[in-house]
This record gives sequence, C-alpha cells and structure tokens, in this order.
Amino acid sequence: MENRAIPDKYHLKESEYGITTGSVATAAALAALLSIKGKVEYVEIETPLGEIDICVNVSEKLGTYSGRSSVIKYPYNDPDVTKNLEIFAELILTSIPGVNIKGGTGIGVVTKPGLQVPVGEAAINPTPRQMIISNLSKNLPDGMGADVVISVPAGKELAKRTLNSRLGIVDGISILGTTGFARSMNLKSYKTSYRCQIDVAVAEGYTELVFVPGNIGEAIAKKILNVDDDQLIQMGNFVSYMLSEAEKENVKKITLLGHAGKLIKISAGIFNTKHSVADGRREIIAVHSALVGADEGVVNEIFQSNTTEEMIDILKKHSIVKNVFNSIAERIKEICTDRFKIDFDVIIVNMEGQVLNNNYKSITIPNQE
Repeated sequence: MENRAIPDKYHLKESEYGITTGSVATAAALAALLSIKGKVEYVEIETPLGEIDICVNVSEKLGTYSGRSSVIKYPYNDPDVTKNLEIFAELILTSIPGVNIKGGTGIGVVTKPGLQVPVGEAAINPTPRQMIISNLSKNLPDGMGADVVISVPAGKELAKRTLNSRLGIVDGISILGTTGFARSMNLKSYKTSYRCQIDVAVAEGYTELVFVPGNIGEAIAKKILNVDDDQLIQMGNFVSYMLSEAEKENVKKITLLGHAGKLIKISAGIFNTKHSVADGRREIIAVHSALVGADEGVVNEIFQSNTTEEMIDILKKHSIVKNVFNSIAERIKEICTDRFKIDFDVIIVNMEGQVLNNNYKSITIPNQE
C-alpha cells in the first residue's frame, strides 16, 4: 500500500509533501505494538492534521509481550537530510498503564537549556511524543502500558549535517514535527499555498493582517491577539515574497508576530529566514545589546550562547530585555517600511508567548508588562 501523506483537503500532489520524523517514529512504535499479534505491512496513525497510512519496512514479534519495527521516511521534493532515513522502535508491554518513551542509538540528547525538551532528555519533541502516546494508547490492551525505545542507527553520523551540535544536542538527530506533515521548501506551489492565505483574507475584506512564521507563531498569536483566524497569515521562511504579495493586494497594515529566533533575522535584512540560508541571531542580539548600553562582558556572554532562549535569559538577568527587543523591533519596522508600502507593527515573543518588546502600536495586543 502506498503512503497517503496528505489529507485530501489540501488538493496538492503527494510529491510536494512528506512526513516528519515524528510521524515516522509514531508509525514505527505503533507497528512494533501491533507486531506482537502478527506481521504488519502498514499502519494508520493520527496526526494533528488528520490520519496517514504509512508503510512499515520491517516488523517482528520479539516475545509474548514485545515487538520491533522500522519505518523509512520516504523522499519528497525537498533537500531534507532525513529523507530515506530508517527509524526503529522497540516496544515492551508493561503492567503499569501509560506510555514511557526513551531515545536509543542515534537519538540526540539535550545538553543545553532553551529548547522544547528539558536538559538530559532524548531530543524527541513534544508533538511527536504526544503522537506516539496517543496512537499507542488507543491500541494497548486494557490495563497495560508500554515502554518504547526510538532509535536511528544512522542518526549520529547524520547529525553532523544538522545544527544539533550548536544547539547542544549531542550524539544524534532530533525527532521533530508540529503537524505530522512536511512540506517541500522547493516548489513554486509551496509558495502559492502560502499566497492563497492572502487571497482569502483580502477577499473577506481584511486590510490589516498578522504575519507569523509558522505553527508556533500562529498558536501564540491566537492566544494573545483579538483577530479572526483568516487575518493570521503563515509566511514560512519566505518573508520578502509574502510581504511583496501583500503589497500587491494593497494590504494596509501588517503586524509581524513571531518567536525571536525567526523574527529578529529581518532586522539584519534577512528576508529568507531558513536557518541554512542565513542565521545571525547571536550577532543581532549582541549588537542591539551594545546599542542599548550593555557592557562588553554581557555582549560577550550573549555571543557565546547557543540558543535564542538562552540569550533572552541573559537579557532578563541584566534587566535589558525590553530595551534590546524594542531596538530590534524598531529596526525591523524601519527596514520593512523602506522596502514595502505597508504600515508595520512588530511583536516579538519567546516560546511561552511572552511579548519581549513594548513599542508596538496595535490595540489588539494586550499590555503584558
């Protein structure tokens, strides 16, 4: 059976979409559970965006209460380093209800704060963890639980081609994903799918929109803004393209809202925010810290940091968070206004959705001071 990798409502060719490592790990874990009863050729898993049928590469019963399986992350039209990667899951049924997930060979371990996973734990992000728990829980025998080990034999070597080491993730890759689906970053149709959001908003009469980088930004925006869903536009990494398209449609005002790790790149003229294209986060925060009066020691401490959240913690320690992010927000507004005939506002947040600057003008944003 072929992988059915995208719900019908998206109406795009399957080759434009893939599945995340989180979906692959979930499928492997479910297949390992089902293999206790017999050979498994494919599984149907539930993701935040719907169901997917995924082919199982190998499944085998290890004992009366244990099984193992592997699933291959099939390729799609994107330069994703995890394409064709084989992810394994080994599962043992337990008498204790609940699902316990551990990382095995090739799964990175988090060693620095500021990520979505606590220090010391396997780099399996919250959504994939919840997907594994949810899909297994529906299929566990009554009153039983499971211990699951996710492993990627090629993970340690593959991690050398990622930013994991810089982020403090050692000895392997991360299991990622917020929706279960991976969209190609190469295709023209991918940009078009983003562009369609603007078309819908304009057709409904909106002239003021909120642009967010992706799912995390959208979730935060829904919590802190009083706007309709169709006013929220995901721009992905294509900041310049999306702002240009909005300008063509005579959008009057755009509030740029997002996590600092993405949004602040714009202040340096980086209008494609994909990390492999350009970064500069340390340089940006270090420079603006100096601009607001931070001494050399603070600037150096920031520059030696690995994650944006870690840098934010340093700014908080020295009571200059608002000053620094006000400075960055002003630069973002300045550089965007120079390029596009649109009125801009900027809201920079951390992973918890706390607003880091207070120089926005929008009446839809509550004062969080």
